[in-house]
Amino acid sequence: MGFIRTLVLNIDRDDDIGFKASVESPVIGREACLDAAIRLALSDPEDSDLNAIFQAISTYDKLIADGEEAEVAVIGGNHFRFIEGDRKIARLLDDVISQTGCNQCILVTDGGEDEYILPIIQGKISVTSIQRVVVSQMPNLEGTYYIIKKLISDPKISKIVLVLPGLTLLLYAISYAVNRPEIATIVIAGCVGGYLLYKGFSLDEVVRSEVIDLRSTLYRGRFSFVTYIGGLIFAIIGVMEGTSALTNYWDGSGIFPMAIIFLWGAVAWFTLAAITTSLGSIIDSFLYERESLSRAVIFSYFISAIGVLAFGGMSYTLSNLNLSQFPITQDLGITYIIQGAIGGLVCAFVGIILQHFISMWAMNENETISQA
Repeated sequence: MGFIRTLVLNIDRDDDIGFKASVESPVIGREACLDAAIRLALSDPEDSDLNAIFQAISTYDKLIADGEEAEVAVIGGNHFRFIEGDRKIARLLDDVISQTGCNQCILVTDGGEDEYILPIIQGKISVTSIQRVVVSQMPNLEGTYYIIKKLISDPKISKIVLVLPGLTLLLYAISYAVNRPEIATIVIAGCVGGYLLYKGFSLDEVVRSEVIDLRSTLYRGRFSFVTYIGGLIFAIIGVMEGTSALTNYWDGSGIFPMAIIFLWGAVAWFTLAAITTSLGSIIDSFLYERESLSRAVIFSYFISAIGVLAFGGMSYTLSNLNLSQFPITQDLGITYIIQGAIGGLVCAFVGIILQHFISMWAMNENETISQA
């Protein structure tokens, strides 16, 4: 078996020994490490790195008592810039290994951010053991603090961790200020439910792609940018009309009637919004991409068919729920669903026929262009 010399190493990634105790890294040897620990204790007795240094010295003493060849060292990084600090640790670790002649390492850490330096250490020397030191009175304090700090500093996570609780507290404060605490409960429940559905159905990806398409049409000067704005306005009106229908006709009978009433009031405007948006796609396809014109046309007709069918079906459903003040009777509901079915089939049929003729026309156009 070859010669083995163990380095008991403590890494102070944020360089508390240098920043607080003015101790220059690296610190090599038992007496030097003990002096650094005492100076750090005098400057900040509550620092968790203090316990890690004493643990490193204790581990070193045990190895020496067992007759092993060992050395103990403390290396500090950078208190303000971790990237520069990690490079400094890598450089100083080479110096420590060269001076001590150690070929394996026991890493002593207080957890948290110090353990992120482990891959750098493993690239320099073989790590045979890791000792994590926690304060008995406050277990996992350092790791918990570091996790919370990372969550807050990450923009993606902080939008959920900070924005949602902050909005909740703000709504409660406003509602209590106007003596209507129930408003906050309703709004918060609605926002949380809407957000869960928004993420659950991956609507964020749809919205992101639509925003990208909208920006692209604006930059390229496409007509569909105008129709996108018009469609958005019609969709907002649809939400308002659906909310108005909900206020006028919902009697608190359940969630299903509430959803149907809202959609019944909004479906015409939602359909108009989709048709308006598709109109821009039709015009842009005719001007720039005629091979996709047939798809744009069939989309508008299918949207019309779905809107007519949905309005007829919801009118019939609501007419049978015996809602107070609802303007559609059961007989009229039957008429609406029949008319909706016929109108939807007619729209779909006309769309398919037009798609066929437009496809043939576009094909002939391409052949004429290629021959020319």
